[in-house]
Amino acid sequence: MRNIVLLISTLAILCSCKSPEARRPISSKTGSFIDQSVARNKKLYAREKASFEKIMKANPENEYMASQNGFWYYYNTKIENDTLIKPDFGDVVNFNYNLKTLNGQTIYSKEDIKTQNYVMDKQELFSGLREGLKLMKAGETVTFMFPSQKAYGYYGDENRIGMNVPLICEVTVNAITDSKQIN
Repeated sequence: MRNIVLLISTLAILCSCKSPEARRPISSKTGSFIDQSVARNKKLYAREKASFEKIMKANPENEYMASQNGFWYYYNTKIENDTLIKPDFGDVVNFNYNLKTLNGQTIYSKEDIKTQNYVMDKQELFSGLREGLKLMKAGETVTFMFPSQKAYGYYGDENRIGMNVPLICEVTVNAITDSKQIN
């Protein structure tokens, strides 16, 4: 009898040492929402790009360039002096800009926005303008064409700029103060 109890308890101990198994989900969700969102954004970008190409074709006097960051621009005033610096992380950029719709209607004028002092990559600024300032030197004026995802995106600015609005932005950099001079 003792052997049977010992055998049963040994089997019980061996069977109870099984590692736990992961529970399977009752239902699995697909990435259909994400797939639909990607498709919507691709269509939106294609429409905005076609609008930019139409503007560029209508204004051949401007030498448009495509940035690596997904927007287009041309120089109104270009400084050829190579000794002037472009802003780097922490530098203070003093600049003016305006925002227009693709048909040229002013959303915010330079007077509305006033002169800005921006510490590169340490303050909030919409991504297109932040990347555009990195391309400029003091004294230059550049006109940028930002697709909506590089401007104010899905939410707009919750004031005058609606959702998914591409923008034309004319920027003048007045001065760049090196971060080493500030400290």
